[in-house]
Amino acid sequence: MPEFASVDQIRRRFPALARRHNGHPVAYFDGPGGTQVPRRVVDAMTEYLLQHNANTHWAYPSSQETDQALFEARGALADWIGGSADEIVFGANMTTLTFHLGRALGREWRAGDVVVVTELDHHANSDTWRALAKERGVEVRTIRMRPQDGCLDAEDLERKLTPGTRLLAVGAASNALGTINDVGRLVKQAHAVGALAFVDGVHYASDHMADVRAWDCDFYACSAYKFYGPHVGVLWGRRELLDKLDAPRLEPAPSQGPDRLETGTLNHEGIVGAAAAVDFLASLSEAHVPRRERLGRVSQCLQRRGAELLRRMWEGLRAIPGVELYGLPPGADRTPTVSFTLAGRDAGEVATQLAARGIFVSHGDFYASTVARVLGHERDGLVRAGCAAYTTADEVERLVAGVRQLV
Repeated sequence: MPEFASVDQIRRRFPALARRHNGHPVAYFDGPGGTQVPRRVVDAMTEYLLQHNANTHWAYPSSQETDQALFEARGALADWIGGSADEIVFGANMTTLTFHLGRALGREWRAGDVVVVTELDHHANSDTWRALAKERGVEVRTIRMRPQDGCLDAEDLERKLTPGTRLLAVGAASNALGTINDVGRLVKQAHAVGALAFVDGVHYASDHMADVRAWDCDFYACSAYKFYGPHVGVLWGRRELLDKLDAPRLEPAPSQGPDRLETGTLNHEGIVGAAAAVDFLASLSEAHVPRRERLGRVSQCLQRRGAELLRRMWEGLRAIPGVELYGLPPGADRTPTVSFTLAGRDAGEVATQLAARGIFVSHGDFYASTVARVLGHERDGLVRAGCAAYTTADEVERLVAGVRQLV
C-alpha cells in the first residue's frame, strides 16, 4: 500500500471540487488566498456546534468538552508549527494577532528604537509594525527586494539590521512570488544584534511544516485557512516571552500565556476546524508514527508534487508570447505559486477571462502591494496561480491553455 494518499484520493475529500462554472469543472488556483476545505474539517466544526457548543471553564459537560477541544487543538497546531501546546495563541486572523503582539511589544519600546521589515512581505507583516512609528516613535527600516528574482537584498539587510534593533519581521515565504527565505539564517542575524525575530508563516504553511525550534525564532504566525482549515489565526511564541508580554487584557482574564493574548470568547468551532485541518494533513500518510513525524512526511510529499506542478506551469506559461513570469524559476527554494502578467491585458481582465473557463486565479497585489510596485505593476496588478494538494497536472494544462487563448 502506498504511504501517501494519491491526488485522486485527496480530491475525493473536497466537496467543492465537484463545482462547475459555465459548464466547466472548476480548477481552484486560488489556494494562496485561501484553500478549499475537506469534508473532515466541516464535519468537525458542525459536530462541535451541534453537540458541544459552550463557553469555557465551567463545571457542566459541554463546557468541559470545549476546554478539552481547545486543549487538543493547541496540541495539533503545535505539531504543525514545532512548538509546545502551551505556546499556541488563537485569534481572528494573523493580521489581528500581529497588531495585538505589536502593541504588546511596543509598550516597552521608545522613540528611536528600530524595527526592520521587508519589501517582500504581505503588509500584515509590515504595516502592523509601521503602526508603532506613529504610536511609539519607532524607526522602521525596510529591506529591499531584488526585482530580478524576488529575493531579499542581503547587503541591504546587513546595512539596516544594526545593534540595538528591537525586532526583525520577515516572511517565511512570499505570498506574491513564492520566494522562500532562509529563515534560520535571518533569525541568527537578528539575534546577533540583539533583536527579536518574528516570522510570518501564512504562505509558507500551505504545504510546509514549520520548525520554530530549529529556526530559533521568537514568534511565528500563520492562518488555518491557508492549509485547508477555516478562517482562524494562529500565533506561536516562546513561552517565556508570552508570559512577559504587556498585552492589553481585561482584568479578570488569564494572566499567563497563551490565554493572556486571547481576547474575549474565541471562535471555538473555527479552532476545532483548524485542528481538524492538521489531522487531515496527517491522515494523508499511512505511516504508524507520531503525528508530528507524519506531518513532516506529508509536507515533503506535497512539496515534491508541488514542485512538479510548478515546473509544468512555469514552462507552459513561459512559452506563451507576451507572458512575463516573476520570481525564482523551478528548482529554486520556492512554493508552487506563480505570478505573471500578459502584455496588453490588465490582470483583472485575465482573471475574469480565465474564470469564465472555470479556472479560478487571483489578481491584484495580494496585500503585498510593495512587491507589485517594485515590479512596476502597482496599477495593473499581477495574476497569481497557486497549486494545492488537490491540484492536478490536467488542471495546470487547462490553465496554460486558457492563458494561451487570450493572446
